[in-house]
Amino acid sequence: MSNGTAIDVDTSLHPLDDPVRASLRGVHARFATWVGRIGRYDPEVARFIGHPPELDEQDWADLATVLGPGGGTALRGLGHELPPGWIVHQVLDSVQMDGSGLRVAHDPELDILTPADVPEMLALIARTEPGPFAPRTIEMGTYLGLRVDGRLVAMAGERMHPPGWTEISAVCTDAEFRGRGLASRLVRAVGAGIRERGEIPFLHAVAHNTTAISLYETLGFTLRKRGQLTLVQAPD
Repeated sequence: MSNGTAIDVDTSLHPLDDPVRASLRGVHARFATWVGRIGRYDPEVARFIGHPPELDEQDWADLATVLGPGGGTALRGLGHELPPGWIVHQVLDSVQMDGSGLRVAHDPELDILTPADVPEMLALIARTEPGPFAPRTIEMGTYLGLRVDGRLVAMAGERMHPPGWTEISAVCTDAEFRGRGLASRLVRAVGAGIRERGEIPFLHAVAHNTTAISLYETLGFTLRKRGQLTLVQAPD
């Protein structure tokens, strides 16, 4: 959907510099709603909103329209100057990691998860809190899971798809099964599917999650850039 305003494409940006809008213009266009230069996913799929690196007055107005009164989102980038009435709730440091060097491997013991598995996936997400996951997030790409005695105890999958890249996300393991290398197996297997399409894996993590970042580095990921997420609320 669109309000008829042209969607800007900044060709000077690397696809990973604007992953939300790059995904919504391409592979994930079917999930997109646009108001001016602001793009959003269907909230049942993901709660991400894409925006230009620097928001002008019209962008802020369009963002307020997209969010609705009192609505919230996370803005990427540094130094956002909020107009009157907007509220900052939290600022989080983040890292973006390049998986060009990820050592991938298919794993026959993993299951391809389907919409029928979503209730179990949501329950696992609630227990482990790896990040946002919505009822239709599974539609963004392939999700793999590991079951023990029929119970889903670990999973990982694909999220944003900027051109030439695929984000690995929702990497999580139940507490009682950690320390067994399940996350590594899942990341490498999801990465294998991405590589077979001729794409490169990447991922995001909050900067204070040093345990996860160290794991990703041992698997072959390298730091691409550091950034910030600013959690904001639109005026009522």
